[in-house]
Amino acid sequence: MKIKRCGRLLGCSIIGVLTASLPAQVSANQNDLVKVVREATEKYHDVAAAEADGYHLLFGCVSGPDSGAMGLHYVNLGLVGDGELDPAKPEIVIYEPTPSGRLKLVGADFLVFADAWDQKGIGTPQLMGQLLHLFESPNRFGLPAFYTLHVWAWKENPTGMFVNWHSKISCEGFNPGP
Repeated sequence: MKIKRCGRLLGCSIIGVLTASLPAQVSANQNDLVKVVREATEKYHDVAAAEADGYHLLFGCVSGPDSGAMGLHYVNLGLVGDGELDPAKPEIVIYEPTPSGRLKLVGADFLVFADAWDQKGIGTPQLMGQLLHLFESPNRFGLPAFYTLHVWAWKENPTGMFVNWHSKISCEGFNPGP
């Protein structure tokens, strides 16, 4: 009886130690990825700089019925089509439309088509230890299945820095024009 209890206590204490050390490791990796994304996108606070580098608005302003929004996706189709992921070269930069009509840089999105990635046979894609999410097809974007990772590097997201939806982003300021 005492051996079982000790075994359980020892098991719990080992699990507790492993769990206690894990968040610091994950947090360091997350901070490193956010830092790289900030450095890579700093110049894109000016949307004209993003456009000059081949990023163009696609999909309008992406919002959800109750999850917040993703904002405006400025996509570099050359990077999307290369089948590679590089934390210093996001496929997409994300802006929030403000009530004044200006665009505020809020993050980046990494995207690779699932068929191109899966042919490599190396498992789910990840950036600096952060796994990408799979969007199956059909999807609201009309795209084939793809892996994606949003990095909310410029606007804190209360639900997480790598989740798809940002609970504090709104598309209310978006004016698609004529």
